[in-house]
Amino acid sequence: MKRSQQRGASIRSEERRAELIATGRKLFANTSYDALSMDDIARHAGVAKGLIYYYFGNKRGYYLAIVEDSVAELVALAASDPELSRTERVRRTVEAYLYFAQHNEAAYRTIITGGVGFDTQVQAIRDAVRTGLVSTVAEGAYGRRDIPPIARLALLGWLSSVEWLTLEWLGHQELTLEIPRDLLVRMLRHTLNTIEEFAPECPAPPVDPHWRPFTGRTDAASPVTDPAGDMTDSPGT
Repeated sequence: MKRSQQRGASIRSEERRAELIATGRKLFANTSYDALSMDDIARHAGVAKGLIYYYFGNKRGYYLAIVEDSVAELVALAASDPELSRTERVRRTVEAYLYFAQHNEAAYRTIITGGVGFDTQVQAIRDAVRTGLVSTVAEGAYGRRDIPPIARLALLGWLSSVEWLTLEWLGHQELTLEIPRDLLVRMLRHTLNTIEEFAPECPAPPVDPHWRPFTGRTDAASPVTDPAGDMTDSPGT
Protein backbone atom coordinates (compact mmCIF):
# COMPACT_ATOMS: atom_id res chain seq x y z
CA MET A 1 0.00 0.00 0.00
CA LYS A 2 1.32 3.43 -0.92
CA ARG A 3 2.09 5.94 1.80
CA SER A 4 -0.77 8.21 0.71
CA GLN A 5 -3.16 5.25 0.86
CA GLN A 6 -1.89 4.33 4.32
CA ARG A 7 -2.40 7.90 5.47
CA GLY A 8 -5.93 7.91 4.06
CA ALA A 9 -6.74 4.61 5.75
CA SER A 10 -5.39 5.94 9.05
CA ILE A 11 -7.52 9.08 8.81
CA ARG A 12 -10.65 7.02 8.05
CA SER A 13 -9.86 4.76 10.99
CA GLU A 14 -9.54 7.75 13.33
CA GLU A 15 -12.77 9.20 12.00
CA ARG A 16 -14.56 5.88 12.50
CA ARG A 17 -13.27 5.66 16.06
CA ALA A 18 -14.37 9.25 16.75
CA GLU A 19 -17.84 8.46 15.36
CA LEU A 20 -18.17 5.47 17.68
CA ILE A 21 -17.12 7.61 20.65
CA ALA A 22 -19.65 10.31 19.68
CA THR A 23 -22.39 7.66 19.49
CA GLY A 24 -21.32 6.23 22.83
CA ARG A 25 -21.41 9.64 24.48
CA LYS A 26 -25.05 10.05 23.46
CA LEU A 27 -25.92 6.56 24.67
CA PHE A 28 -24.12 6.88 28.01
CA ALA A 29 -24.92 10.54 28.67
CA ASN A 30 -27.52 9.59 31.27
CA THR A 31 -27.38 5.79 31.17
CA SER A 32 -25.26 3.77 33.56
CA TYR A 33 -22.46 1.52 32.40
CA ASP A 34 -24.30 -1.67 33.35
CA ALA A 35 -27.56 -0.70 31.64
CA LEU A 36 -26.26 -1.16 28.08
CA SER A 37 -24.90 -4.37 26.60
CA MET A 38 -22.45 -4.53 23.71
CA ASP A 39 -25.34 -5.73 21.54
CA ASP A 40 -27.34 -2.62 22.50
CA ILE A 41 -24.39 -0.39 21.72
CA ALA A 42 -23.70 -2.02 18.35
CA ARG A 43 -27.36 -1.78 17.39
CA HIS A 44 -27.56 1.93 18.22
CA ALA A 45 -24.27 2.59 16.43
CA GLY A 46 -25.40 0.63 13.39
CA VAL A 47 -22.21 -1.45 13.30
CA ALA A 48 -21.12 -5.02 13.94
CA LYS A 49 -20.22 -5.67 17.56
CA GLY A 50 -16.79 -6.86 16.44
CA LEU A 51 -15.93 -3.37 15.21
CA ILE A 52 -16.25 -1.98 18.72
CA TYR A 53 -14.04 -4.77 20.03
CA TYR A 54 -11.54 -3.99 17.26
CA TYR A 55 -11.17 -0.34 18.25
CA PHE A 56 -11.59 -0.55 22.02
CA GLY A 57 -10.85 -4.12 23.13
CA ASN A 58 -13.97 -4.56 25.24
CA LYS A 59 -16.94 -2.70 26.67
CA ARG A 60 -14.91 -1.21 29.49
CA GLY A 61 -12.25 0.06 27.09
CA TYR A 62 -14.99 1.64 24.99
CA TYR A 63 -16.58 3.32 28.00
CA LEU A 64 -13.27 4.63 29.28
CA ALA A 65 -12.53 6.10 25.85
CA ILE A 66 -15.90 7.87 26.03
CA VAL A 67 -15.13 9.20 29.51
CA GLU A 68 -11.69 10.41 28.42
CA ASP A 69 -13.28 12.23 25.49
CA SER A 70 -15.77 13.78 27.91
CA VAL A 71 -12.90 14.88 30.15
CA ALA A 72 -11.26 16.67 27.24
CA GLU A 73 -14.51 18.52 26.58
CA LEU A 74 -14.97 19.40 30.25
CA VAL A 75 -11.51 20.95 30.55
CA ALA A 76 -11.96 22.77 27.23
CA LEU A 77 -15.34 24.18 28.32
CA ALA A 78 -13.82 25.39 31.57
CA ALA A 79 -10.98 27.21 29.79
CA SER A 80 -12.84 30.49 29.40
CA ASP A 81 -12.01 33.26 26.97
CA PRO A 82 -8.69 34.81 28.08
CA GLU A 83 -10.04 38.24 27.09
CA LEU A 84 -12.58 38.13 29.93
CA SER A 85 -11.84 39.72 33.29
CA ARG A 86 -10.35 37.41 35.90
CA THR A 87 -13.52 37.37 37.99
CA GLU A 88 -15.68 36.58 34.96
CA ARG A 89 -13.33 33.78 33.89
CA VAL A 90 -13.66 32.16 37.31
CA ARG A 91 -17.44 32.37 37.11
CA ARG A 92 -17.51 30.94 33.58
CA THR A 93 -15.24 28.08 34.63
CA VAL A 94 -17.59 27.00 37.42
CA GLU A 95 -20.64 27.41 35.18
CA ALA A 96 -19.10 25.27 32.42
CA TYR A 97 -18.25 22.58 34.97
CA LEU A 98 -21.83 22.38 36.26
CA TYR A 99 -23.28 22.50 32.74
CA PHE A 100 -21.14 19.56 31.71
CA ALA A 101 -22.10 17.55 34.79
CA GLN A 102 -25.79 18.25 34.22
CA HIS A 103 -25.74 17.17 30.56
CA ASN A 104 -23.30 14.25 30.96
CA GLU A 105 -24.39 12.94 34.33
CA ALA A 106 -23.43 9.29 33.91
CA ALA A 107 -19.97 10.12 32.59
CA TYR A 108 -19.50 12.73 35.33
CA ARG A 109 -20.38 10.24 38.04
CA THR A 110 -17.89 7.80 36.57
CA ILE A 111 -15.17 10.46 36.57
CA ILE A 112 -15.80 11.37 40.21
CA THR A 113 -16.74 8.03 41.78
CA GLY A 114 -15.07 5.48 39.52
CA GLY A 115 -18.31 3.98 38.23
CA VAL A 116 -16.65 1.17 36.24
CA GLY A 117 -14.33 -0.05 38.95
CA PHE A 118 -12.03 2.14 41.00
CA ASP A 119 -8.59 1.32 39.65
CA THR A 120 -5.49 3.14 38.45
CA GLN A 121 -6.92 3.86 35.00
CA VAL A 122 -10.08 5.47 36.35
CA GLN A 123 -8.00 7.34 38.92
CA ALA A 124 -5.73 8.67 36.16
CA ILE A 125 -8.76 10.08 34.34
CA ARG A 126 -9.97 11.82 37.47
CA ASP A 127 -6.50 13.19 38.19
CA ALA A 128 -6.33 14.62 34.67
CA VAL A 129 -9.63 16.43 35.24
CA ARG A 130 -8.51 17.83 38.57
CA THR A 131 -5.12 18.96 37.29
CA GLY A 132 -6.69 20.66 34.29
CA LEU A 133 -9.37 22.41 36.32
CA VAL A 134 -7.05 23.59 39.07
CA SER A 135 -4.72 25.04 36.42
CA THR A 136 -7.67 26.71 34.70
CA VAL A 137 -8.94 28.24 37.96
CA ALA A 138 -5.42 29.40 38.84
CA GLU A 139 -5.05 31.05 35.46
CA GLY A 140 -8.43 32.71 35.84
CA ALA A 141 -7.70 33.96 39.35
CA TYR A 142 -4.00 34.83 39.06
CA GLY A 143 -3.33 35.02 35.33
CA ARG A 144 -0.86 32.12 35.57
CA ARG A 145 -0.80 28.38 36.12
CA ASP A 146 2.45 28.06 38.05
CA ILE A 147 1.33 28.56 41.64
CA PRO A 148 3.00 27.53 44.92
CA PRO A 149 2.14 24.15 46.48
CA ILE A 150 0.06 25.72 49.27
CA ALA A 151 -2.15 27.46 46.70
CA ARG A 152 -2.57 24.28 44.66
CA LEU A 153 -3.43 22.31 47.81
CA ALA A 154 -6.09 24.84 48.78
CA LEU A 155 -7.63 24.83 45.29
CA LEU A 156 -7.72 21.02 45.32
CA GLY A 157 -9.57 21.19 48.63
CA TRP A 158 -12.11 23.57 47.09
CA LEU A 159 -12.42 21.31 44.03
CA SER A 160 -13.22 18.33 46.27
CA SER A 161 -16.12 20.37 47.66
CA VAL A 162 -17.18 21.19 44.10
CA GLU A 163 -17.25 17.51 43.14
CA TRP A 164 -19.44 16.34 45.99
CA LEU A 165 -21.69 19.40 45.98
CA THR A 166 -22.25 18.79 42.25
CA LEU A 167 -23.12 15.13 42.84
CA GLU A 168 -25.64 16.16 45.48
CA TRP A 169 -27.13 18.81 43.19
CA LEU A 170 -27.46 16.30 40.34
CA GLY A 171 -29.45 14.01 42.61
CA HIS A 172 -31.80 16.80 43.73
CA GLN A 173 -32.06 19.42 41.00
CA GLU A 174 -34.64 21.62 42.74
CA LEU A 175 -32.16 24.47 42.34
CA THR A 176 -31.36 25.99 38.97
CA LEU A 177 -27.74 25.84 37.82
CA GLU A 178 -27.17 29.51 38.67
CA ILE A 179 -27.53 28.91 42.40
CA PRO A 180 -24.87 26.20 42.88
CA ARG A 181 -22.68 28.12 40.42
CA ASP A 182 -22.69 31.28 42.49
CA LEU A 183 -22.53 29.35 45.75
CA LEU A 184 -19.36 27.60 44.57
CA VAL A 185 -17.89 30.85 43.30
CA ARG A 186 -18.55 32.41 46.70
CA MET A 187 -16.80 29.46 48.40
CA LEU A 188 -13.91 29.96 46.01
CA ARG A 189 -13.56 33.58 47.13
CA HIS A 190 -12.98 32.44 50.70
CA THR A 191 -10.41 29.93 49.44
CA LEU A 192 -8.62 32.62 47.41
CA ASN A 193 -8.58 34.96 50.42
CA THR A 194 -7.09 32.20 52.54
CA ILE A 195 -4.47 31.45 49.89
CA GLU A 196 -3.43 35.11 49.95
CA GLU A 197 -2.86 34.88 53.71
CA PHE A 198 -0.53 31.91 53.28
CA ALA A 199 1.01 32.99 49.97
CA PRO A 200 1.03 36.80 49.53
CA GLU A 201 2.49 36.32 46.06
CA CYS A 202 -0.96 34.99 45.08
CA PRO A 203 -3.26 37.96 45.73
CA ALA A 204 -6.98 37.31 45.35
CA PRO A 205 -8.66 39.01 42.37
CA PRO A 206 -10.01 42.49 43.08
CA VAL A 207 -13.61 43.03 44.15
CA ASP A 208 -16.19 43.75 41.48
CA PRO A 209 -18.88 45.76 43.33
CA HIS A 210 -21.40 45.38 40.52
CA TRP A 211 -21.76 41.62 40.59
CA ARG A 212 -24.86 40.20 42.31
CA PRO A 213 -25.12 36.46 43.07
CA PHE A 214 -28.14 34.59 41.79
CA THR A 215 -29.99 33.39 44.89
CA GLY A 216 -33.41 32.72 43.41
CA ARG A 217 -34.82 35.49 45.59
CA THR A 218 -36.55 38.52 44.13
CA ASP A 219 -35.96 41.04 46.93
CA ALA A 220 -33.80 43.99 45.93
CA ALA A 221 -31.98 44.11 49.24
CA SER A 222 -29.71 41.17 48.51
CA PRO A 223 -26.05 41.97 49.17
CA VAL A 224 -23.75 42.66 46.25
CA THR A 225 -20.67 40.53 45.86
CA ASP A 226 -18.28 39.77 43.08
CA PRO A 227 -17.85 36.17 41.88
CA ALA A 228 -14.39 36.09 43.36
CA GLY A 229 -14.78 39.07 45.66
CA ASP A 230 -15.82 40.10 49.19
CA MET A 231 -19.31 40.99 50.34
CA THR A 232 -20.14 44.67 49.92
CA ASP A 233 -23.19 46.79 50.68
CA SER A 234 -25.94 46.98 48.10
CA PRO A 235 -25.94 50.20 46.02
CA GLY A 236 -27.77 52.99 47.74
CA THR A 237 -27.64 51.39 51.22
